[in-house]
Amino acid sequence: MSLKLSLNPLFLAAALALLPGFAHAQMQAHDAYARAASAMAVSGAAFMAVTNPTRTDDRILAVRSDVADRIELHTHLQTAEGVMRMVKLDDGIALPAGQTVLLERGGLHIMFLGLTRPLNHGDAIELTLEFEHAEPLTVSVPVDLERMPSDGGAMQQDNGHHGHGSHGHQGHAQGSGG
Repeated sequence: MSLKLSLNPLFLAAALALLPGFAHAQMQAHDAYARAASAMAVSGAAFMAVTNPTRTDDRILAVRSDVADRIELHTHLQTAEGVMRMVKLDDGIALPAGQTVLLERGGLHIMFLGLTRPLNHGDAIELTLEFEHAEPLTVSVPVDLERMPSDGGAMQQDNGHHGHGSHGHQGHAQGSGG
């Protein structure tokens, strides 16, 4: 009888892990790449598709890396004058349950401010995405200074990059960063 009682908690834990909603699903990042405007750039950006395979809405709250002094989550909004303006997302990036969210040029993206080293074509940088609910996800992101928004994968459009609002940083040429 004692053998049966000692196995019950293990059996219950295994059974619960197999049920939808109880299994621990990991966020997924696909088709990631990073860019900088030039070798002298002080800012850069990263883009990717992030999939939330869980049944719980989540959000990217922050990104950690040693590639920049500051890393922020950004998007572009059109002003009343028709100018695209980059803005910081203080509340993070929403990841609806069971969906994929594109971080792409001209839209949602990860912004590197105060680069600590050049982003050279062919290099890779390591980013750790921090979520509201899910465990952190570390992604190796290739630096691709030649990639254009129409180069396949998840990134299919470039809405232009016409203004940075009040960021005040330099070295971020149109279309080459966020």
